[in-house]
Amino acid sequence: MSDYVEPGTIILEMRGITKRFSGLVANDKIDLVLKSGQIHSILGENGAGKTTLMNILSGLHQPDEGDILFQGKKVVMKNPVDAVKLGIGMVHQHLKLVDTLKVWENIILGYEPSTFGFIRVSEARKKIIELQERFGLYVDLEAKPLNLTASDRQKTEILKMLYRGAKILILDEPTSSLTPNEKDKLIKTLKNMSSEGIYSILFITHKLPEVVELSNCLTILRKGKVVATLTSEQIHDEKTLAEKMVGRPVLFQTDKKSLPQGDILFEVEDLETFGDRGIQTLKGINFTIRQGEILGLAGVSGNGQKELTQAIMGLIRVSKGKVLFKGQDITKTHACLRRKKGFAYIPDDRLIDGIMPDVSIKENILVGNHRNPTFMNRLFLNDKAICAYAEKVVKEFNVNTSDINKPVGKLSGGNIQKIVLARELSRDPTFILAEKPTRGLDIGSQEYVREILLREKEKGKAILLISEDLDEIMMVSDKIAVIYEGKIVNVSPCEAITKEAIRLLMAGHNA
Repeated sequence: MSDYVEPGTIILEMRGITKRFSGLVANDKIDLVLKSGQIHSILGENGAGKTTLMNILSGLHQPDEGDILFQGKKVVMKNPVDAVKLGIGMVHQHLKLVDTLKVWENIILGYEPSTFGFIRVSEARKKIIELQERFGLYVDLEAKPLNLTASDRQKTEILKMLYRGAKILILDEPTSSLTPNEKDKLIKTLKNMSSEGIYSILFITHKLPEVVELSNCLTILRKGKVVATLTSEQIHDEKTLAEKMVGRPVLFQTDKKSLPQGDILFEVEDLETFGDRGIQTLKGINFTIRQGEILGLAGVSGNGQKELTQAIMGLIRVSKGKVLFKGQDITKTHACLRRKKGFAYIPDDRLIDGIMPDVSIKENILVGNHRNPTFMNRLFLNDKAICAYAEKVVKEFNVNTSDINKPVGKLSGGNIQKIVLARELSRDPTFILAEKPTRGLDIGSQEYVREILLREKEKGKAILLISEDLDEIMMVSDKIAVIYEGKIVNVSPCEAITKEAIRLLMAGHNA
């Protein structure tokens, strides 16, 4: 692909693209046109077919029907290498970096400049540094991905594609793991790239504000079909976009009911923890949660939320303080016993901590409940009872699947989250720890998860909601606590604090 193409020139077309998986139509006769210098967003619910369509464009899948035209000529991409040769590079939602390699080694991996088998390191690093300076994508080249922030890992993936000569960048949910500040910087970078007229961007998302702010063009998918293609002049009303995406009116608020104050069900007293390097991570944490109450914990990622979660669930040692449940000290109680007592945990990373991707849907639903006599036939598991239970739970939680025996990792992000919710909540827990439960979900799935949390609250459950989404915190919580550098710096009733005050507290300012 030549470096410069007249802005507005059609450089890529997908015509009648159809893709099926085990009888399920993921893409149904989809048409899409990308122009040079354009940021073209692909909007849709989880499972709408966005990622499948882009996987076809990046050579990971081949279409069952339809054609791809590149600069007016039909092309067939049998693998990602073919796509890279055309200047097409995809940055996946779940980043594909090698943790044991340094950043610069990840960037050049498979495309190393070499002479007689020796890598020309200085040449490779010079090219990377030039790309960093050109686009403001600064990352420590000597660091390893394991020690990078989500934002720096994202930058590394983008640099990897640019290093390979990509002029069409496909970004799959690139902001799902970023803080608001990091997201703003990424959007600025993408705008600068498209303004050069050299780079075109396909931006897969379910976040409406990003679509409105960023897009020159928008294609909306629903259930594998294109339901609308809009120009920049038509992209302005978030409610209209949400309705087109979901197929029904979407409420941007919840019906949060105030319930009579119940007894204190869960309590943390003067909790302190230390990390592997002896650094104190939690510094005297105190809060209570009553029956029928949701406590929202707000804070910038990395201020002790993960350590608090692990301490509550019994996954790390507490150096000082207590965790109390129904008045009993459970600080030293094993994690399995906490779950038996009525704890449920919805982790923030559903793929790593929430499921076993290669294991079937029904087995993931059963995890932790396999010793229940209902599912045992003497010494063996009762597959008939397990299947009946899984089918019931899948239906109750509106999981979109045709087969409970398929690997859960084959589902969309929204459906995987529903599986986690189904497993945790179908056991009728008393205390629910929900850690970023709507992270990476589309607006319809977010609405569904929030409604479930409110429903559980009305049943008298005590819920700790950890989230970086202030709208969500305000929408769902009865009380809001703010955590900063391992301390709870404020606890207020929801109606007694503003988003602006919360933001100041999250940034370390006194309020």
